[in-house]
Order: sequence, then structure tokens, then C-alpha cells
Amino acid sequence: MQPPDRFVARSMAAVMCLCLGASTLPQPALAAAPAAFDRSGLLDRFAARPGKLTSDERILHALNRFTFGLRPGDLKAVKAMGPGSTGLDRWFAQQLHPGSMDNSALQARLAEYPAMQWSSEDILARLPSGAVIRQVIDGKAAMPASGAVHTVYVNQVARVSYRREQDKLKQQTTANATPATNAAPVASAMASNAMSSASAQPPQAAASSMNGVATNGQAGSAQGGSANAMAVPGASPAQPQPAETLIEPGFVDSILALPPSQRVQTLTALPQPRFDAFLKALKGPQRAALLAGLSPDLKETVGALENPEKVVVDELLSQRLTRDIYSEAQLQEVMTDFWFNHFNVYLRKDEATPYYLVSYERDVIRPNSLGKFEDLLEAVAHSPAMLLYLDNSSSTGPDSTSVEKATQAAVKKGNKKFKPEGLNENYARELMELHTLGVNGGYSQADVIQAARILTGWTVDRPQRGGGFKYDANRHEPGTNKVMGKKFKDKGEQEGRNLLHFLSTRPATAKFISRKLAIRFVSDDPPQSLVDRMAKTFLHSDGDIAAVLETLYRSPEFWSSNTYRAKIKTPLEYVVSASRASNANIANMQPLMNALRDMGMPLYGSIPPTGYKWDAADWVSTGALVNRMNFALSLTANKLNGITTKWPESASAVPQSATQSDAPKPSPESEEARLESLLVGGGVSETTRSAVLQQFTEQSAQVQPAAPDMAMQADKLRTGGKQVVAVPAVLKPQPNHLPPASPIEKQDQLLAGLLLGSPEFQRR
Repeated sequence: MQPPDRFVARSMAAVMCLCLGASTLPQPALAAAPAAFDRSGLLDRFAARPGKLTSDERILHALNRFTFGLRPGDLKAVKAMGPGSTGLDRWFAQQLHPGSMDNSALQARLAEYPAMQWSSEDILARLPSGAVIRQVIDGKAAMPASGAVHTVYVNQVARVSYRREQDKLKQQTTANATPATNAAPVASAMASNAMSSASAQPPQAAASSMNGVATNGQAGSAQGGSANAMAVPGASPAQPQPAETLIEPGFVDSILALPPSQRVQTLTALPQPRFDAFLKALKGPQRAALLAGLSPDLKETVGALENPEKVVVDELLSQRLTRDIYSEAQLQEVMTDFWFNHFNVYLRKDEATPYYLVSYERDVIRPNSLGKFEDLLEAVAHSPAMLLYLDNSSSTGPDSTSVEKATQAAVKKGNKKFKPEGLNENYARELMELHTLGVNGGYSQADVIQAARILTGWTVDRPQRGGGFKYDANRHEPGTNKVMGKKFKDKGEQEGRNLLHFLSTRPATAKFISRKLAIRFVSDDPPQSLVDRMAKTFLHSDGDIAAVLETLYRSPEFWSSNTYRAKIKTPLEYVVSASRASNANIANMQPLMNALRDMGMPLYGSIPPTGYKWDAADWVSTGALVNRMNFALSLTANKLNGITTKWPESASAVPQSATQSDAPKPSPESEEARLESLLVGGGVSETTRSAVLQQFTEQSAQVQPAAPDMAMQADKLRTGGKQVVAVPAVLKPQPNHLPPASPIEKQDQLLAGLLLGSPEFQRR
């Protein structure tokens, strides 16, 4: 027998495949649907229907398109803003002016991520990347003299030095084909000397302390600053000391028992190998106990002692999901997602990119998301994140002063193999193809080359240390250039600004941007009449994004019954909307990050500059929808660590404890109706409702009242010698430390999960 949760997920996914576009799926997936989920009539469920949208449907439609999903009570709140269409118009006008909204609750949540308020330079100084640490080891950068940030550097220097030792040993072993018996002590000594040299460098003022945690300046150097501290008597200095020899019994508990501030100070004073051994010794709930009671700054310090770059990435992803789920300015967040995808930058382009993405989204994308397109385009063009991602920072004019000097120096040295830096066309090409004109925007390859010449000299100052935009006249290609018939005189940086203005005001740009917006908010194939109307507004308003959106909002094509529930949610839209609909209390965003990765849409994870696609065909498949159903079941059953949902009982429900399994409880039909009204704006069809209740009945028949929950039952089947089934990690029970669910709660959890996985909830 299949584990119940897998059966439910696969069965409901088969239904969703049929409802969401089965023609794109392989036939075996369709055949997997149980007989109860007959294909007949499902494919045309969302076909065009006669008549106009009702007043409630108009509100639901707007909320589904201009937010990341409805929360319980949103429909009522909009209706309270005014009678008829007045309330909805007021709500939309408010969304176009996010600064007028009270977002204090969101700001309180964002306070959990202190580094997200720092400059790129400060983040790299206080939470160093691998490149910064290598500079310290090589004597090219200073190590802070004291404080917690000093220990962060010491720990990272030790780890990087150890990896270097191991790489060197492997190379020597391969080269000599004999055991490198004498290499280990030498390598260890080299690492120790590098660290000692780094510690002697002048302190970095910006990084002299971290998050208010002060430590003895010598503690890090004396106790953890030497790679030799990793050695133990009688063992090779190149081998890390076993954790059990570094951590005595009771040591972990003694640390966890300390008050928060003292706990962090004690950890900061630990030598690096002892600190790593402490982390390795933590078991299950002890990891949560380590962070219990810590302020955001202290949590950040503990994370930085372990892996500073991970702190940056985790905070970056967490603050983004926090905004998407909890912000009242939902249209601003939807547009931030839209523009980031439009001006995509891949998180792992290089070691500096995660650090620059903080400012890129915070200072470039979000504040310009509802402003003028030209302002946004210019801010992106000046952003180190974009200049590094598309390699314009290294683009150099063939006839520039920089190339001329480098060539002369090479000739003097007799270097006949010298090849100077050259023109890089990557950014210029994507600027025209993806950012402004579109692939059919009327430009040629010659225009791309000319644009690249204009943009030479647009680079980044000290990219490994978080420097900002820099115009380098020595790299700039001199002379006049011509793009699409227009001449651009050599005016240094202003020449590039003139190019951006030219591209941002082209009719082709207006149409390209308007069509992308219409695809995002209306349909995968929007009416040309709507695109033309939006493009006209774009040109007449000098690219005012808010004005273009208002034109879309006022257009009859947007309100057509054909568009109602016609868009398939992307994985991001699905995960965020499920979190919003369930009123989830989220103290840990990691399970949501994992879910997005499993669904194929990790945040900042699109490698090509095209970004993620919005079309349904990219997101509808059997496997993808099984992942969505698994996520929904885990979310509603509180199986995701640090995330809790509650399903308030109806007024007619009889209170029960977990032990009162024989007490009367509301019927599945009445609970389904109650939860449907909470979770799925506009409700579900009779076909979906019947499928949900049938799956609930079949699931209940397979699990006895006293049986473990779904994921535990699946694990039992895996280990009991019966059918072996791979259970997704997302379904495994997590330590949320909640009391056992009552029979009513278990019933509601399953019903809610099935509804969040329904075809109606998959659409917006």
C-alpha cells in the first residue's frame, strides 16, 4: 500500500493536471488519475463564460492579479472601502502609492535581518566573502583587530587555510605519486604564518566590532587564530581534530544554559576547531535552543561565526519572502518581483553577487518599481550587480587609453603573447534585447557593438570589497558612435546616459514592456488592443509605470470573464499565496526556500538573463504539481519547521482533546465548506469539491484514528519491511513542538491541504 500522503498528492496532482492544461502532459501521467477523477468536463471548467464578472468576482480578480494572493478577510476589507466599484478603485489607488500605507508590522518582521540595511561595502567587511578571506590570507587585506567580527575572520581564515592545505597535499601526492608525509606540517605552518600575518595588519575601522558583541581582542588570535590549533598530539597537523576530543561531555548543555549575551560571548571566544566541533555536536532541538532568546544581531553573530556568506544569502531570501507574504503594499512587491525578473541577476554569478543583490533589490528595483521606466533603467545600468553579472565592468574600448598603455608596456617587456582586454557585448545586447526594445525591436548586431562601445568605462570600484559604480575614462572607447541611425558624440559617462534615454523612449520599448506587463497581469497571450493602449500611455507619460498599470486596470480586456482564473500561478506565487491564505505564522523561511527549489523556481536562481518565464506551460506537469500538493499538505499539517497554521473551529464544533477520538465532530462536508470559504476566494467547482471529499474519505479509511500522522505513517512503511516508498523530505515531521492535533484538527488539516492543492487555488 502506498503511504497515504503520497497517494493523496499523486491523485490530486492528476486532477490538477487535467484541469490546468492536460494537453501539455505525457499520457501516462493522465492515466494515473483514479476513476473518480474522470477527465470528462474538467478541461473546459475554466473556459470563457458569458456575462460580466460580478462585484465580488471583480474584487477577487484584482486581488489575485495585483497581490501575491488573498488573505482571509481581504474581500470584506475592500468592500468596506466603498460601495460598488468605489471600494476597489480606492484600494487600487492606494496600492499605486505604497508610501501612504501603514507597513509597521512588516518593518517589525524585517528587523530580524539586520544586514539587509547595510551597504554592500559594510556587508562584505562584517560578513566577509571567500574572496575577502583569501585577500586576508595573502596579506592583501587587513583583518579586524578585535571584536566578534575579528573572530569571524579568524574562523574563516582557518577553514580556507585548511582547504588550501588539503588541495596542496593532493597536488603533491598526484605529482610525486608517493605519500606526502612531510608536506602536512609545512602546509600547516604556512597557514599559521598567513593568519598571524593577517592579524598583524592594521584594523579595519568599519569592521572593528560586530552587532554589539565585544570580545577580548586577543581571544581570537591566541585561542583560535592559529591553524596549528587544529592539530592534536600524535596526529597529523593537516588533519582536523575529531569532534569528540574537542567537546567534553556536558559542554554543549553548559553553553546552552547561559544567558543569551553571555552565550554568544562564550562562543565568540572559542577557538575555531572547538567552535566547529560544538556545532557538530548539536542535536535536533539543541540548534533551536542555541538561538533561543537571542536578538537578531546576536543570531547574526552566531551565524557569521559558522558561515558569514550563508548569513547574507539566508537573510536576502528571507526578507524577500517576508515582504511578499506580509507587506500591505502588495502591488509594489509584485512589481519588484516583475522588474527583478525583467532585469535578472543570478545569485551565484560570483562571490560578490549575493552581497550586491541586497542593494540591487532594495535601492534599485523596489523604490523604482512604480516610477518612471527610464529612472529604473538608469539605476539598473549603474548597479554593480548588473555590471558584474553581464560583464560590462570588464569591457574595455579597443582604442582606449587603458589598452594603449597596456600594449606599450607589453612591447617594452617584449611580451609578444600579450592580449589586451577587449570589448564585451553582453550587457549591450541584453540591454536592447531583454531590457528595452525586445528581440524584434529594430536593432542589428552592428548596433549592439556600437552600444557596447558607448558603455565602455562603466565599471565597478573594488568589486571584491563592495565598491560602487565607477566611470573609468581610461577604459572608454573614444569617438562618435551610431545606434539605430542616431549619432552619439563622445561625452564620457553622459554618452551612456544619452543612449539609455534613447532606448527607454522608443515605441518598440513601449510595446515590449507593455506586452510583458499584460502577460504578467492579464493572460499568457494578451489582446493586442490592450498592449497598444498601454504602450500609448507609456509614451505619453514618459514611461510612467503606475500610469501604464492604471491603463491596464481601466481596460475592458482586463475585466473580461475570459481572464477570470485564467493564469496559472508560478511556484513563487503558489508558495506565497498558500502562506497568505492559511494565515501562516512563519518564524523560519527555510522550508519555503526549499519548496521553491524543489518546484524549480529558487529565488534569484535563474541563470540566464531572460529570468523565469510566466507561461503556464513552464509550470504545469505531473511532477511539479505533486510537489505543490506535498507542500500544501505539509503546510496545513504543521510539518514545516518554524511554520504553524491553525484552523479555528466552527461555532458548531464540539471541543475535543487528542484523546477524545470517539467524541462527535463536524462532518467532512461542513468542514470542507467552511475551509473552502476561508482559503479559496470564489470557491471551487462541484467536481473539485467531490474530488476533495472522496480523497478525504479514502485517506480516512486507510488511517485508523490512533495511527500516526501521514508522514510518520509513511516512514513506518519505509522501515517496516513493506513496500519501500521514497517520501519527500518536505513531508517528514519537523520539530515544531506543537501539542498533538485533535481529530477535528487532523480532519481540517487534510481538507485544507487538499483545497490549497485544488485547481481553483492553482489559478489566479
